[in-house]
Amino acid sequence: MIQFFSYLINGVGLGSVYAIIALGYSMVYGIAKMLNFAHGDVIMIGAYISFCATQYWGLSPAVSVVCAMAVCTVLGITIERLAYKPLRQASSLAVLITAIGMSYRLQNIALLVWGANPKSFPSVVNVPSLSLFGGQMIISGETMVTVAANVVIMIALTLFTNRTKMGKAMRGVSEDRGAAELMGINVNRTISMTFAIGSALAAVAGVLLCSTYPVLMPTTGSMPGIKAFTAAVFGGIGSIPGALLGGLLLGVIEILGKAYVSTELGDALVFGVLIVVLLVKPTGLLGRKIHEKV
Repeated sequence: MIQFFSYLINGVGLGSVYAIIALGYSMVYGIAKMLNFAHGDVIMIGAYISFCATQYWGLSPAVSVVCAMAVCTVLGITIERLAYKPLRQASSLAVLITAIGMSYRLQNIALLVWGANPKSFPSVVNVPSLSLFGGQMIISGETMVTVAANVVIMIALTLFTNRTKMGKAMRGVSEDRGAAELMGINVNRTISMTFAIGSALAAVAGVLLCSTYPVLMPTTGSMPGIKAFTAAVFGGIGSIPGALLGGLLLGVIEILGKAYVSTELGDALVFGVLIVVLLVKPTGLLGRKIHEKV
């Protein structure tokens, strides 16, 4: 039983990372109605910036996280302006192809700058591990910080979207972009802000992910990014609570699947969940079906 709870806590920790990443997918899709598949590579860039800040520039871990968030915020805005803004009226297929192309571009830039060799990522978390049941259960400091960061981010983002002027503008653009523009909302600025927030959160997720699994390379963000997209669909893409629920459930499913079924089939279980959800409830657990008049 203690072993089960240990796996469960590790699943919640991993799921918290997925949830933070899934927020970026959900926000961009909910407001701009596009899938930013380059989001996973922004995670990788954030982790590399934090790595350089601590190892090469001698900055503290906390400052390195701030640097990663700042760089990824600028990167997210730049990606939106250069790659996605010209395609605002284009087909979904054109946007999807552009997103995949941007993903490969970021990976190749990382290859040119940092090389293909894996790097050992030093943890930015200095919180000691928690020992329970006489040492039979150990909760790492990285897991505790990741879960706490996830809760804080979810609460802050919910308050931001419900209480602030920009948050209300985001909700307005999400509901009806044309009507929002007629009401005086700057749609382009709102979408840029969405990319900025999502990219900053991606940097946090990248640092936390590499602190827990300390291997950094140009493809680091690819698989977590895809799994986080699965979490966003699972919970209901476009929904902030859905990203939280989907991420946590997916993390628990992955860890328990690897522990009790097979380590080789853990990832297959994750993507099997996506197939089942798309077949049974395409809108996700907390997603809502939108009826359009034609």
